[in-house]
Amino acid sequence: MSDNSKPVQNKPAKAADKPQSKYPVNMPDTAFPMRGDLAKREPGWVKQWQDKKIYQRIRKAAAGRPRFVLHDGPPYANGDIHLGHAVNKILKDMVVKSRTIAGFDAPYVPGWDCHGMPIEIQIEKLYGKNLPTAEVLQKARAYAHEQIDRQRAGFIRLGVLGQWENPYMTMAHGNEADELRALGKLLDKGYVYRGLKPVNWCFDCGSALAEAEVEYQDKRDPAIDVGFPFAEPDKLAAAFALPKLPQWDGYIVIWTTTPWTIPSNQALNVHPEVTYALVQAERDGKPLLLILAEDLVQSCLERYKLEGQVIATTVGETLAGIRFKHPLHNADKFYDRTSPVYLADYVTTDSGTGVVHSAPAYGIEDFQSCKAHGMKDDDILKPVMGDGRYASTLPLFGGMTIWEASKPICAALTEAGALFELKMFDHSYMHCWRHKTPIVYRATSQWFAGMDVTPKDGGATLRETALAGIEQTQFFPDWGKARLHGMIANRPDWTLSRQRQWGVPMAFFIHKETGDLHPRTAQLLEQVAKLIEKDGIDAWHKLDPKDLLGEDAAHYEKNRDTLDVWFDSGTTHFTVLRGSHKEESHFPADLYLEGSDQHRGWFHSSLLTASMLDGRPPYKALLTHGFTVDEHGRKMSKSLGNVLSPQKISDTLGADILRLWVASTDYTGELALSEEILKRVTEAYRRIRNTLRFLLANTSDFDPATNAVPVADMLEIDRWAIAMTEQLQKDVAASFDRYEFHPVVARLQNYCSEDLGGFYLDVLKDRLYTTGLDSRARRSAQTALWHMTHALLRVMAPILSFTAEEAWAVFAGAEGYQASMETIFTQTLWTFPQVADGEALLAKYTELRAVRAAVTKELEELRAAGKIGSSLQAELVIKAAGEKYKLLDSLGDDLKFVFITSQAKALQAAGEAEESVAVTASEAPKCERCWHYRADVGSHHEHPGLCGRCVSNLFGAGEDRRFA
Repeated sequence: MSDNSKPVQNKPAKAADKPQSKYPVNMPDTAFPMRGDLAKREPGWVKQWQDKKIYQRIRKAAAGRPRFVLHDGPPYANGDIHLGHAVNKILKDMVVKSRTIAGFDAPYVPGWDCHGMPIEIQIEKLYGKNLPTAEVLQKARAYAHEQIDRQRAGFIRLGVLGQWENPYMTMAHGNEADELRALGKLLDKGYVYRGLKPVNWCFDCGSALAEAEVEYQDKRDPAIDVGFPFAEPDKLAAAFALPKLPQWDGYIVIWTTTPWTIPSNQALNVHPEVTYALVQAERDGKPLLLILAEDLVQSCLERYKLEGQVIATTVGETLAGIRFKHPLHNADKFYDRTSPVYLADYVTTDSGTGVVHSAPAYGIEDFQSCKAHGMKDDDILKPVMGDGRYASTLPLFGGMTIWEASKPICAALTEAGALFELKMFDHSYMHCWRHKTPIVYRATSQWFAGMDVTPKDGGATLRETALAGIEQTQFFPDWGKARLHGMIANRPDWTLSRQRQWGVPMAFFIHKETGDLHPRTAQLLEQVAKLIEKDGIDAWHKLDPKDLLGEDAAHYEKNRDTLDVWFDSGTTHFTVLRGSHKEESHFPADLYLEGSDQHRGWFHSSLLTASMLDGRPPYKALLTHGFTVDEHGRKMSKSLGNVLSPQKISDTLGADILRLWVASTDYTGELALSEEILKRVTEAYRRIRNTLRFLLANTSDFDPATNAVPVADMLEIDRWAIAMTEQLQKDVAASFDRYEFHPVVARLQNYCSEDLGGFYLDVLKDRLYTTGLDSRARRSAQTALWHMTHALLRVMAPILSFTAEEAWAVFAGAEGYQASMETIFTQTLWTFPQVADGEALLAKYTELRAVRAAVTKELEELRAAGKIGSSLQAELVIKAAGEKYKLLDSLGDDLKFVFITSQAKALQAAGEAEESVAVTASEAPKCERCWHYRADVGSHHEHPGLCGRCVSNLFGAGEDRRFA
């Protein structure tokens, strides 16, 4: 028997000795600090993760679990990371970590896109143009490595765990070799062909561009109406059902915003079903005839400031094949040619004249129309050079850039009497995404992947296979499906070739006379791939054709084209998932996750290459996120001064704040960020951290092996807390399954501030602080808190990675920490003990909390009126009817603890109309230890300042608590 003059408990040790009260309460402490000090302390965790090889420990712990593969879309190895990079990598990290805690083996192999124009341009800027190819490749490779090192450090600082010491790089020799092998397979299957075709061409790049490298900006151009003189008046008379035409000047009139294409005109297009009018008009006192779409006659005549009338009409079909003279036919022999009329469904009467001029080298529809009407590649006029200048041999305009030639061309047309109107016109026009300069369609001989070519096996076309693949793919958000579908359905053939040096070569040998590929191309590609595997793409440039072709070498030349950089990243499902990192991967990947621009970029190129190689998409699901903007919805730019860098945020507030912002924002739209938004996120973080600190402090003296209370013996509210937290974990896991993070943050914040801070922990404080240290009442509460903390740390770890890791090191205990391999990230979702009446308790406490909210409102009013101080000064009588009365009565004497009042009594009312809440200020004395107002304060003469509860808890058997 213990001496009744001394407490039977010892206060858990605090960090610093302070004067002890004669009657201490249980106020345990924790090594987990109130202030996160994230900016200063996170780098220490980063170093620990690297020193301890935490990523490898996670892989070891997860070995044997079902595999989940998120394949990293490679950022381009150029420039420091920006906020968009941070959003992307943090989202990926949250997916990988949430899949890991859900019980998957979820490796993360980061990658980089290394070849291509931007790096080559950097080398030109740094070292000048016209360097030997070998030097360009060596310097480009070194530059890319340097950029990767910088970006890698930035990503690691964000708390992103992955295989950073062995990422994939499209410039790794093995990946370059496998990319060439992939090209060989596509060639063998019959998808790849060479042909003359208009492609997106940038004069600054000096190369063809991919669809994804084109953006649209406003451009001002001269819009001109140009007359093509009649060459076959008799045929025209017949077409318009006239005996003959008057002997006047006559023109069919076109409208164009690209005057620079007029020298290359080779045809005219009309719509077969549109009605065309022969108009009699007068210019400068002379009569003339014009052919215009009937619907546009009035607007055209007004535009030309002419009077006129329709003298005959016909449908476009009757004009087919009739020829017209080039507008500059008198200016030089080169232009003394005629252009036939071709029928084309793409001609409209929305604007212009209803007649379209065709320069097949500089327009896709023009090219297709002329080819469909039998024009040969060699007959197509191609006077525009790769640098945007006309060939010096072009009469009148040779040597000029196409843009500066607009004025001289219009002047020449005016002199010829063929220019009817010139007006400056603002329109949305194609620009290079790198140089921000206008681009053109330009017919060049390129290598293509045919969208509608039937492959050698006679199967579906690439377009059909890709569209079918989209149907098999899951989209997050679901609108991505229609977007990708539209892009695949309408895209032209894929231009695979580029005219650059820093890229994977299309290592073909081409016959000097016929242009045919060497008959042994398949074997030759494999031989070159083996050389590249050993020495990189430099091996192709150093290769003497004689080494592979022998005597044939005299008849063949090496193809100089490189592969489109989108082919590099678009084949990583082959070169990485089934190549350099096949041990950590599988095909298809479970998820590709990128910004919404990648429907026309990486998602797109990956889909096309996998459709050709494998007949299916390389991914089971696609997730897209929006772009970062400021709080006003404006794009971040240096000129606006609204740029927030991830480095600065990490260095001032901490990466966990940045991670919490990413998680709390609905990434399916734009992600707004500002200093003010960061302040709000920081406040939300503090609430979560404070909750964690309370949990850690109040379980600091809890050993589950000896102190845990079986569920059946726990107090009712503790059983409810376990059931409630298990429900939280289920809800969070379901959100993680759908890759939805902002509902998780909302749920966590509500859990910490409302479920715990606003209710459970508020109710619990009295029991934790005032009951016996080793009492069932306190150990029951700690048992619940221990389970809850396990769950909370796991569900928050994918988002607040540094904080969860810091808390885990404190909470797990020496043995638990060792067993977890010293990291939270080896853990899976917590397994809760079964609460038999869990469902009933969840329903009961939902009702109880609703009653409590009404009571709290009454208490607040009394406090505001100065009638009570704390809620403990209040005594409460609740009259309730029916089920509500049964609910309150079921808690017996513990009811007061739920309302945090010194007394609470439930009385039965006859009906709802008689229900009431009566709050009065207690007249009883206040216990100096538990602060409850009780009539029995002072009833124990040895401890005059204590109530009976505290005397019992300190010196006796302890009070009996059953519910709260």
